[in-house]
Amino acid sequence: MNEHTLSMRLERVAAHMPAGARLADIGSDHGYLPVALMRRGAIASAVAGEVALTPFNAARRTVRDNELEQHISVRQANGLEAIEAADGITAISICGMGGETIRDILDSGKARLNGRERLILQPNGGEEPLRQWLMEHDYRILCEELLEENGFYYEIIVAERAGPQVYTARELYFGPLQMQARSPVFLGKWQRMLQQKQKVLTSFARARQAVPEVKVQEIARQARWISQLLA
Repeated sequence: MNEHTLSMRLERVAAHMPAGARLADIGSDHGYLPVALMRRGAIASAVAGEVALTPFNAARRTVRDNELEQHISVRQANGLEAIEAADGITAISICGMGGETIRDILDSGKARLNGRERLILQPNGGEEPLRQWLMEHDYRILCEELLEENGFYYEIIVAERAGPQVYTARELYFGPLQMQARSPVFLGKWQRMLQQKQKVLTSFARARQAVPEVKVQEIARQARWISQLLA
């Protein structure tokens, strides 16, 4: 993968980018996403934020090699601290980290959100607490996408602030739009997840030390929900 050829996962993230967006790509790694979008003329400008020094330097190199320093600012900063009011950001992408980490980035940086940005989020697991945060902060989930790449399932959640939202516990767990669409990839993911939950419950039953009952009940509930979803 490079700025010329994005992974399938990042291509799908790119597909949800509003035309002419002023993008903040948080945790930009090598800066491939903003550089690819800029090269295609899909966005107006970008900020590539990266907290760690090595990927920060890699992103600077990618931007410099593509002669895009005038259009993409690479900043070493923690989460949304990369964003300044003068940037006029209209889209934020946060990809390739756990859902809880993305939630924490949004929560600790919420003072830097103007409420008009589109959030394009690609969590690696932990989607439920991320959806919970979106609901609690008045974000409506506009689109959800699930794809399989190299044996892993990746979810993309697109949201915009739109006033109070109410999602059920099951919608937060499975994804409200995914539950409706029931794509083959979605059903495949949850079949695999059901097998994993059943293995965990079996291992709990065989464990020498007692597993806390609350943990057993939680996994059992998830397995029950998945079975009902697939029925």
